[in-house]
Amino acid sequence: MIEETIKRYRARAEQQLDARLPAGELHPARLHQAMRYAVLGGGKRVRPVLVYAAGTAMGADLETLDGPACAVEFIHAYSLIHDDLPAMDNDDLRHGRPTCHKAFGEALAILAGDALQALAFQVLCQDGDMIRDPAIRLRMQGLLAQAAGSRGMAGGQAIDLAATGQTLTLAELENMHIHKTGALIRASAMLGALSGGGADPDLLEGLDHYAKCIGLAFQIRDDMLDVIGDTATLGKCAGADRALDKPTYPALLGLDGSKEHARALYQEALASLRPFGDRAETLRWIAHYVVERPY
Repeated sequence: MIEETIKRYRARAEQQLDARLPAGELHPARLHQAMRYAVLGGGKRVRPVLVYAAGTAMGADLETLDGPACAVEFIHAYSLIHDDLPAMDNDDLRHGRPTCHKAFGEALAILAGDALQALAFQVLCQDGDMIRDPAIRLRMQGLLAQAAGSRGMAGGQAIDLAATGQTLTLAELENMHIHKTGALIRASAMLGALSGGGADPDLLEGLDHYAKCIGLAFQIRDDMLDVIGDTATLGKCAGADRALDKPTYPALLGLDGSKEHARALYQEALASLRPFGDRAETLRWIAHYVVERPY
């Protein structure tokens, strides 16, 4: 039953993303094609699904959630384009296809990422079906901006680049991933919740803590899959973290210790959802998926 709900959310996200991206033949066509290639080329759609799940748990309609769901995924797609560049992780594969810079060249890939970031905020500003309250919409824009910027995802990536070849403590590693991976996952949950009016601060606090926990668990699983996964299943090059000598959870805790840490975060995430009761079943499913996913 919940799996069917997740499938509907993913299908809805695909449709809404396609509708909001510029047409591939629209001038400048090659740039728009690169944007569409990066966004519509596959992916788990965890962040849009989280927007839908958190929003519906707070009473929002799906139409109200479409804009925020697309905005977070545009930010995520832009980050992957830049993350794959030779100056960053220098990856050749993403979702089982050549990375954006391999398919379109480095310069156009950078521009596609830049344009997707701008498009995310254009959606939050102009989407007519989103919540009407201007104060809440402004809060949502600020929240996504912080999650994507130097105190969020971009800052986490800078920490990651500086940490290559170093051994971090668990606290340092988690601080890096709270920013690099966790910030946008937390923003996804909060954008969904705010779309429902965001009237109950206690529920918002619980949801934010839930998202913080699954954000860290998501990264732990990512690090584990880099060790135990294969390129065909992952859709990207397995063993890339090890090849780049990056600090990871398995390197610090071992595979068993990493799995145990992820399960502890999963239990903590579930505890944060208790005030929601039955409204949070989809969110609970997402938490389980995050720690057990095969790719």
